[in-house]
Amino acid sequence: MKENNMSPQECMVKIPNKVITIPNPVYQSYKGRYFVGQSKFLIFGVGTNAWAALVNPRSSGVNLFVNVFTVSNFSNESLTAEIWLNTIPPGISKVSRKFSPTDTALSPLPEPKVQLEYAQNVTGFPSKGINIYGRIVPSQSTLVSEEDGKFVIPPGGNYLVFLSSSGQDFVKAKIAFGWWEEKVFSI
Repeated sequence: MKENNMSPQECMVKIPNKVITIPNPVYQSYKGRYFVGQSKFLIFGVGTNAWAALVNPRSSGVNLFVNVFTVSNFSNESLTAEIWLNTIPPGISKVSRKFSPTDTALSPLPEPKVQLEYAQNVTGFPSKGINIYGRIVPSQSTLVSEEDGKFVIPPGGNYLVFLSSSGQDFVKAKIAFGWWEEKVFSI
């Protein structure tokens, strides 16, 4: 029988480290930084428009990462949804209280620093900022757009979904968002 000349350390079997991969939104949820929220029903049409936005206050101390938005069209007319960055929207906005952290096991529940604002039956269009793209939302349907956190909005900015209809009737829609917030770090 041949003698083994290996040291005890060399004889030990190397077990690989266990690595768990989770999507970033799930990780942000565990950290208490992921939120979901929606507007109330938005009524508009016949020359008026509506919008909802994630608004990052100047004093928030966080960057906003837009993960997803949805537009639910409850009408029989198709809608146009325009996405705007860092704009001045028309009308007088209201702040939605329809939001929640996604990890509801945390105690106390975290509150977002970003506000979800909306307005309906407004005349005019956003000014300043930039309209980055648009989508058609067919009647009686929901548009879902996964952004994966690629839109980063600093304090003082916003991410806005602007709705319009060229139909002859009033329409009803709802806008929802999923986002996370991370503290602003200076370099």
